[in-house]
Amino acid sequence: MIGAVCGLGLAGGLLLVASAVARRRPHLADRVAPYLQDLPHLVGSRPERPAVLAPATVWWAVFGPSIRRLAGFVGQVLGGSATVRRRLARVGSRDTVEQFRVQQVLWGLAAFAGTAGLLLLWSLRAMVAPLPGLIVCVVAFAAGVLARDQILSRDVREREQRMVEELPTVADLMALAVAAGEGPMQALERVVATSHGALSVELRRVLGAVRTGTGIAQAFDDLGARTALPSIARFSEGLAIAVERGTPLVDVLHAQAADAREAGRRSLIEVGARKEVTMMIPVVFLILPVTIVFAFWPGVVGLNLVTP
Repeated sequence: MIGAVCGLGLAGGLLLVASAVARRRPHLADRVAPYLQDLPHLVGSRPERPAVLAPATVWWAVFGPSIRRLAGFVGQVLGGSATVRRRLARVGSRDTVEQFRVQQVLWGLAAFAGTAGLLLLWSLRAMVAPLPGLIVCVVAFAAGVLARDQILSRDVREREQRMVEELPTVADLMALAVAAGEGPMQALERVVATSHGALSVELRRVLGAVRTGTGIAQAFDDLGARTALPSIARFSEGLAIAVERGTPLVDVLHAQAADAREAGRRSLIEVGARKEVTMMIPVVFLILPVTIVFAFWPGVVGLNLVTP
């Protein structure tokens, strides 16, 4: 078993090295650049090469193409590239879908290697059939790929929860700045400069979009579409309408903060209602039996003392 696995690993490694060496060809710009050393304006004007998905190491140079092909296969099997792209945007990540697929493959390979190592250690003490072991390793690879996707979804939920919690404070800060005589963009700059958090990062993106020529209303509409949160969407829409139509911005911001606090209060009540059955588990299986024991134990002891 150990010899077969070692031989298979050696053969796979040699095959990967041979395929990487055979497929790796120098880039056209790298082949032409030595002949253009005397023309710096042409060398500087050539397009930049796309950024690699990992550090330019020997390991990545050898195994990178194979991992990218495996990542493309995983993407074809799982699909949902648009959903992944949207979740990456909602979590505030700059990674592309291809980079995320590579991360999924690396997680799957790590799970595959860990499971194979455990099976090899187990084979030293007991007989392990090769085919079931291979199936377990493949299942571990799939579990690693799906685990990375679930972690991305969890990160999205946690970040959006932080944004909802930060919304009342940010709205109050903007209302104070506007009430002090500052304009909407000056108030937004002050809030971004003095606050830290997920919502501040998104507002910084809005501020950058406005500085590059995007309209204020369009920038806030993009914020509401990017986050996909009802409270943030209402906040963005209220600010956009207030800026466009001249509605008193202070009243709008105070109303948005009050609505956000009320929504948070309702959310806590709903969570408490959903957790009501779960909270009954320690009461029924821990506190109630202990109470019954304390109530009946003195009587049992008294009966044992009275009984001849």
